[in-house]
Parts: sequence; structure tokens; C-alpha cells
Amino acid sequence: MRRTSIQRRLIAAVVISPLLLAIGIVSVAVYFTRRQLRNAFDAGLHGRAMSVAALVRYSEDEHPTLIFEDDLVPPPLEKEHPDLYQVTTGDGHLLARSPNWPQDLQAIPKKDRQHTAFTVNDIRYRAVRLEKVPVLDREGDAPSTDVLTVTYAAPTDQMTRAVAHAGIYIAAGSGLLLLVTVGIAVWGLRRGLRPLAELTAGAALVNASNWKLNPSDAALSPTELAPLTQAMTAMLEGLHRAFTQQREFLANAAHELKTPVAILKSTLQSLLQRPRAEDEYRAGLEQALDDMARLEQLMHSMLRLARAEQWAAGSARRDLQAVEVAATCESALEHLAPVARARGVTIHFVSNGPMPMRADADDLELVWSNLLENAIRFSPAGGNVQLRARSDGPRGYVEVEDNGPGISQSELAHLFERFHRGDSSRARDTGGYGLGLAISKALIEAYGGTITPQSGPGQGTRMVVEVPLENSAVRS
Repeated sequence: MRRTSIQRRLIAAVVISPLLLAIGIVSVAVYFTRRQLRNAFDAGLHGRAMSVAALVRYSEDEHPTLIFEDDLVPPPLEKEHPDLYQVTTGDGHLLARSPNWPQDLQAIPKKDRQHTAFTVNDIRYRAVRLEKVPVLDREGDAPSTDVLTVTYAAPTDQMTRAVAHAGIYIAAGSGLLLLVTVGIAVWGLRRGLRPLAELTAGAALVNASNWKLNPSDAALSPTELAPLTQAMTAMLEGLHRAFTQQREFLANAAHELKTPVAILKSTLQSLLQRPRAEDEYRAGLEQALDDMARLEQLMHSMLRLARAEQWAAGSARRDLQAVEVAATCESALEHLAPVARARGVTIHFVSNGPMPMRADADDLELVWSNLLENAIRFSPAGGNVQLRARSDGPRGYVEVEDNGPGISQSELAHLFERFHRGDSSRARDTGGYGLGLAISKALIEAYGGTITPQSGPGQGTRMVVEVPLENSAVRS
């Protein structure tokens, strides 16, 4: 893919837009200037034509006739090029014509037009035609019905030069303003994009050993960049946390797998060291099977946790049916009843009605089982565990509470970490690997819910699970 520069695109847009505007302004200004000068030129032509018409008078003879006093013709507009004029009567009789009137030039403009332009000897002229002009010098018995047709033409070189000079001045002024405007705009654009460049340079320094973005004050101050900077910072923190968790998970998984594998290897090696009796072989193989079972349980828990985290991240979609939350609680309670009786712990279950939820019944039962198992292990002999299920509109709540020694606030922060053991109840000899609460949290979050621990030293522990019920926004 071809690489492009946002800064170059913006600078090009900043340059092209004022340039087009300047071209448009110069064009409009030159057009109106030319129009105004032409109107003034036409007004001058009209005045000169009337001046020529005023030179026509009646003679003082017994029968007055029209005569033209050519010695009073006004001087031309340009000394280099003479003006042209022609005066005729209403019936087309020629009264006067300028000496330099071309022989092949007819009376112009045409009758249906007042002004026109033409070229004589490579000189551009503009002419005006006035019809039905009365004879102004009228005396005695002079007839009043005589009218004149006056055609007057003058060179337009002076007007053309004036238009050209005006266009040059307007273009020069517009170009100067354009340069100043574009210079300021480019400077402001580069200054405005500088925080983005600094943010990009800071982001380039992020790597597996440096997860800090460290944005400068210039990158944090713009309103447009603040959300981006905050989003990038949050994203890097999430990536760092996920990277750390993955690294710790691999290290912990390797450590947890090392122990049962080493025990299994030691058991098999001891069986092969010397010939043994049948009962000894049987006992050794049974020990090896127990070790394999623990290893299988660990692998199953790790896979279940990985799948739950994938669902929570939205990387897999499952078509789920509605299940009754209270029924899954009863199944988990029935499964752990022998464990509770063996430790002398009583479990009380209360539900306030139906709680339909789109979920996998086995997932929910696993969550309640993990929470109840921890509560039973935390509770002293003869203690009580409360299991409550209630609905509140579109949300459902399941609470598991024990009257054990409680958990410190520092310990609560690590309660849902994988392979974390904060007390003897989660030691290896009880069968725990520190994955139960991590799996429970991942499963609940996969269904769009939350799990919150509430505890303190000597106060017991309560786990509050909030889940979306049917007919609400369920994440599946």
C-alpha cells in the first residue's frame, strides 16, 4: 500500500483552497473593473456623439439647409489614433464624416444595437450609434422634423491598458495576501500537528520492556488528542496487564505441571529399580493413576479457564438456551452436600423466585460449586454457609456467604489471580490449584456479569455475583 502523509495532504488543501479563492476573486474583480471602465467609456462616447450632433446647424439662406461645422470637432481621446464619426439625416443623407473614415466601413452599429466593437488597421474601436437626435441649433423657419443619426467611435487601447493594469495590481495584491495567508496557515498547521508527532514518537518507544507511553504536555493539552492519548494509555495498560498475566500463567503452569510430572516419574522409576511383588506393583500403579488424575484435573482446569477467557473477550459466540439460575444453585448444593457434612458445615439456600438466564447450566453450576467449596473450606467446623439467589428487574444476584476468618484487603486484590494461594485451604494437598476463582470470574464476565468479594479479618466472606437475566442485554 502506498504511504501517504496527512500533513502534506492538509498543507496541499490549505494551499489549494486559498489559491482557488484568490483566482476567483481576481477574476470577479477584473470582470467588474472592465465593466465599469467600459460603462465610463460608453458614457464618454455618448457625450462626444452629442457634441458632434451639436455642430449641425441650419444655414442662413432663404431656404435653410443643414450644414456641419467640422472645425469645432472635439479632439480625439488618444493622440496616437484619431476618433471616427459620421452624421447622417433621418433619411440617410450624409452630412459629415471624419477624414479617416474607412471607405468600406458602413454605418455602425446596426440599427438594433447601440454599441459595437470593430478593428481598423489593427486598432480596436468601440462605437456608439445615436438615432433620432434633434437638430439643436434651430432658428427661424427651420423645420422641426429633421433628425440626425450620429455614429461615433474611439480606440479602446487606453481602456484595455487600464483593465490590464487593474488586473495586475489586483493579482499582485491577492498574491501577496495569498502568500501571507498560506504561510500563516502552514505554520499554524505544522504547529498544530506537532503534538501528534510527539505522541507518535512516544508511541514508537513502547516495547515489551517499556510499556509506558509518557505523553508530553503538548500531547495532552489539545482537546482532540486527549481522548486518543487516554485511550492509548488505557490500551497499553491492558496489554501490559495481559502480557504480564500470560507470562505469569506460563510460569505458574510450568511450575504446577512440574510437580505432578516429577512425582509420576519418581513413582515409575521406583517401580523399575528392582523386581517387586505384585502388590507393590499394584500400589505403585495406583499411585501413578492418582498422580495422572491430578494432572488431568489441572489440565482440564487450565483449558476451562482459557475457554472462559476467550468467551469473555468475545472471540467465540455460543447459541444458548435460557436456564433457571436457582436450579443450577441446587445442583451445585447437592454436589457439595457430602463435603459440607464431612466438615460439619450447614448450607442454607434461599431463592425469591424464577431467575431465567441465557447460559450453559454446567458453567453456572461450576461457578456456584467453586464458591461453595471455598466457603465450606473457610468455615470452621459447625459453621454455616448462606446461599441466596434473588432477582431485581433485569439483573439477578447470587450470594455465597460464610462465617470464616475472612480475608484481608491486601489479599482481596489477588483473590482472582490464577494459581494464587493465599491460605491453607487452597493448598495442593486439598486438591486446589488456585484456578477455581479465576475460572469463576472469567465465566461470569463471559455472560456479562460481575463477581465482587466482600470480606474483612474476622468478618467472614461474602461473594456477590450479578448476572443479566432473560429479556435483558445478555452477552453470549
